[in-house]
Amino acid sequence: QVQLVESGGGLVQAGGSLRLSCAASGIIFSWYNMGWYRQAPGKQRELVASITSGGRTNYADSVKDRFTISRDNAKKMVYLQMNSLKPEDTAVYYCHADTSVDYWGQGTQVTVSS
Repeated sequence: QVQLVESGGGLVQAGGSLRLSCAASGIIFSWYNMGWYRQAPGKQRELVASITSGGRTNYADSVKDRFTISRDNAKKMVYLQMNSLKPEDTAVYYCHADTSVDYWGQGTQVTVSS
């Protein structure tokens, strides 16, 4: 049974930082590309950052130079370090595993106050 469990969300002031974590189980983690998505109220879910099995990263333009995605294959973890947070970063953030089946975590709320 595949599980993705996010943690690390919360309320932070603009300019602050948060680190999201995603713990994966039930998959051969090192084989798969992983990603972080977010969904704000009334908006579609969007890709924030992704990391391939080989460690290559990709970012949405809106978060480049502020967010960093990383992974620890030994621990089956993927992280999203978020710096210089803005109110427009407020959303539910989801961890995603890019396997033959899309797997999603339950989401973690990030709220950035101005």
